[in-house]
Amino acid sequence: MILDLFRLEGKVALVTGATHGIGMAIATALAEAGAKIVVNDISPDALERGKAAYAEKGIEMHGYVFDVTDEDAVKAGVAQIEDEVGPIGILVNNAGIIKRVPMQDMEVKDYRQVIDIDLVGPFIMGKYVGRRMIERREGKIINICSMMSELGRNDVCAYASAKGGLKMLTRNMATEWAKYGIQTNGIGPGYFATAQTAPIRVDGHPFNEFIINRTPAARWGNPEDLGGTAVFLASKASDFVNGHVVYVDGGILATIGKPSNEE
Repeated sequence: MILDLFRLEGKVALVTGATHGIGMAIATALAEAGAKIVVNDISPDALERGKAAYAEKGIEMHGYVFDVTDEDAVKAGVAQIEDEVGPIGILVNNAGIIKRVPMQDMEVKDYRQVIDIDLVGPFIMGKYVGRRMIERREGKIINICSMMSELGRNDVCAYASAKGGLKMLTRNMATEWAKYGIQTNGIGPGYFATAQTAPIRVDGHPFNEFIINRTPAARWGNPEDLGGTAVFLASKASDFVNGHVVYVDGGILATIGKPSNEE
């Protein structure tokens, strides 16, 4: 049966930073497809809040505290997860930050912090999870990219640099590891309705009007809109899909947009 290709029973999925928002929506979808869910965060309190939120959905979440930018901590954390939960068959590099500062005003330390978390973190996670996937000759890695992997935008030079680099890291992971039965792909979310975007999604806000006008689907995405793509890329259904970024953006990247007065 074709639907059996999408089932994730028996798989352990590590979704970094998935205590809320897009990461939680992706982890929830993987759980609903049968995967065991592991989440890491640097904050024990965030993990506890996340665990409670997953429990309300009927999902058991295994939480681990470590920093994706700390190589020794990642190495130890991955080993602990595999000892306590099971072999990591799915890695979703979701943890990330953004700093909105004009480039001419941005401190170098802030630029480096964004690069470290959003790009170096996925490299370190991929390195230590990938080694184990290579030994088992199977695995799925999903890097959470962005439309800023393709487009520039005011005040996000560090984020765009990191996400552009993450697109190429995704391709290079695929290039090096496909021969071991590992598929590495990315998801590039468009603009989504999350707690972070709530203040700018109110009626009459200029950015809310801009996004609705700029998106052919004429709406913000819901985090659940990412679930199907995540399950596909995590499952056997994508066994010959490698090195791609799937943009779940309501069509933004397909169009130059339209005048604000056009229906």
